[in-house]
Formats: sequence, structure tokens, C-alpha cells
Amino acid sequence: MTFYDDIYPFYPLQRTAFIVSGRLLAIILVFLMLAVGLLLILPGIRGRTRVFWMLRIMISLFVGVVIVALNFTNSWAEARMTTNATYKSFSNAVIQAEVGLHVGLYGINVTLRGNPIVQFNETINYNEMFSWHDIAEEEYEQALIKGLPNPILYIVEKFTLSSPCGMIFQYSYSGRFASATLWTAFCCWILANILFFLPDVVYAGYMTMATAAFIFFSMASFSTIMNVPRCVFSIGEDSFVTEYSHSFWLALATGVLCTIIGFFVVMLYFLMPEKVKAAFSLSFDSYEDEDEDKSCPEGYLNSVFLNGELHLPLAHKVTPVSWKEISPYCHQEYFLALR
Repeated sequence: MTFYDDIYPFYPLQRTAFIVSGRLLAIILVFLMLAVGLLLILPGIRGRTRVFWMLRIMISLFVGVVIVALNFTNSWAEARMTTNATYKSFSNAVIQAEVGLHVGLYGINVTLRGNPIVQFNETINYNEMFSWHDIAEEEYEQALIKGLPNPILYIVEKFTLSSPCGMIFQYSYSGRFASATLWTAFCCWILANILFFLPDVVYAGYMTMATAAFIFFSMASFSTIMNVPRCVFSIGEDSFVTEYSHSFWLALATGVLCTIIGFFVVMLYFLMPEKVKAAFSLSFDSYEDEDEDKSCPEGYLNSVFLNGELHLPLAHKVTPVSWKEISPYCHQEYFLALR
């Protein structure tokens, strides 16, 4: 048994393992506040329209938060394995740990978790973040100075500019274009929500399908990394390659959802435009005006009251009108005529 259990003491103390991205947490909190604020107005909506508005709010916010959050997640592609590997430089200590590589649009996340988590009197639980613009020789040298475990250093080295694998160019370029198309999809989502409050709902359906199209474009851009020879990560006696992960499939599901919504809105608009407008509460005022015109084809005016006379003459008669024949919109005018 050597000093510090064969682990040299000049390494800095281990940092707390990364748990969740601050940007991702802020995005989720912002959309949750929007959801709560919009749901508070639901009690003021009467009838079955309340359920329809709730579905619109929840689906729209779900699509929006997914599009924004996908830019900052690190699970577009990932790989993990459990292996035996040397722990740190200048040490012969071999640990059993789970090594994971998580790829996002802006960088990678490398994890190392001991199995068991406490070995050699040390908690082995690392979660290191590296951005594309930082993964270069300088950042790699900083990782060496920190004394990060060998499995993490090995994976990060594959993403340096001097690596023969050239993975930094493949992942950074594909991630950059995927992020750009996702932000374009977010702009289309905003326009679609605005157009849903305008008379021509069909354009909102078109923009919803455009949102889905740009989500699919982002997936196609990221998929280009799978069409080139991929570098194999070999740690100990085991190896692994990256595969599609949760964010990629979530983007696919969101794109399909937007496609279905946009297609049905456009199809129903051409089949039954008036009902679609009524469903989205676009032409309530126009329908109300039309009902007023149809319900009140003629009015009843009290000429004596209009001339300023205080008492009605005995010969003055008011034409009797059946109460059922008067529309609710004309009650006020009818009472005025009887004054």
C-alpha cells in the first residue's frame, strides 16, 4: 500500500459532479411560468372551449420548450460501457467504472462513475462538460493539469484539432447547422402561434408544417456524422461507438406532431372553413354582428319619447310584438321603444 493508496496527492480536489445544465433549467422554468400564467385564464372561458384552449396551450408550449431545449441538451448521441481501466496518470490503480460519452449540438459531456462509486478511498463520480470552441490543445492541457482520470482524457483527446480522427470537425459543423435550423423552427413556431389568432388559419397550418420541416432538417444535419467513418473509442479491453439518443428521438416525435397538427388544420380549413374559424374563436365578433342583423330586421321607435313629450297621448298605440320573435340582441331596443 503506497501513499494515498497509490494516488498521488498533488492532484487538486475533485469537483462536484455536474448534475443539470443551468441554461436548460432556465428554459424549463420560463416555459413553466408561461404555462401557469396561461392556465390561470382558463376559468374565465366557458363551456367546451375551455378544454380546447387548454389543449392548445399545452401542445404549443410543449413544442416550443422542446425546440429550445434541444439546442442545449447533451443527448443527441451517446455511448456508454462498463470496463476496467487505469484511473490516473502516474498510477497503476485499476478501477471498474462506467464510462459515458454524451454528444450535444454545442459540445460533449464525458462521465465516469465508479462501480462501486467509492474505490481507493475516493468517490469516483465525474461529469465534465466541453464546448466545441473550447475543445482544443489549450483546453486539453487544462484537463491534464487538473489531473482528470485517464478515460476522460482519452475521450477528450479524440476531439482535439490534432487528433487523426477529425471528430471535432464532424461534430462541430453538423451541430452548428442543426442548431441553426432548430432556431429557424422556433421562429416558425412563433409565427404559427400568431397566425392562429388571425382570420386565415390555413397559414398557421402552413407555418406549423414549416416548423416540422426545419426540425427534420436539423435531424438530417446531425445525421451526417453517421455517414462518415466513425472513430472507435477503446478503453481497457472494451470499445464503443456513439448512437442516436433521447434528444434525437424527441426531435423526431415533435416533428411528427407538428406535421400532423399542420396537416389537419389545413385539411379541415378547406373542408369546413367556417367551423374551423369558430373553433379557433376567430370570427366571433363577425358572427355576432351577422346574428344581430338577422335578428333585428326592423326596429320600433317611440316618436313621442324622441320628440321630448313627457306623457303619452291616449290615442298613441304601440305595436304589440311577441317576446319570442325578439332576439336577445334586441331586448334593449325593445325596452327603449316601450318607454
